[in-house]
Amino acid sequence: HFALPATTVSALYRRRWQIEIFFRWIKQHLRIKAFYGTSTNAVKTQLWIAVSIYVLIAIVRKRLGLNASLYELLQVLSLTLFEKTTLQCVLAQANDSLNNNPAANQLNLLGD
Repeated sequence: HFALPATTVSALYRRRWQIEIFFRWIKQHLRIKAFYGTSTNAVKTQLWIAVSIYVLIAIVRKRLGLNASLYELLQVLSLTLFEKTTLQCVLAQANDSLNNNPAANQLNLLGD
């Protein structure tokens, strides 16, 4: 669009870049692999649910003083979803195991 002034084009590009950064953050943090619905309402609902879960996990992490990342906490919660233990107990155990053995999932190529 050559009729637009350069300042308008740069402002539009800057806004477009912010949208790209937002979508990259969504893909990296909210773990949405696919949308279950195709309507605008379904997509918005799924996004708000994912954001709500992210914020709740961040609040729990801060209140319990956990060192594990939000991703690690989500992994622990997804594995212990149907267990009859308190949330604080499950997260404390996970935090202890992550602190005691930070490289537990790393391969040892050279041996001991």
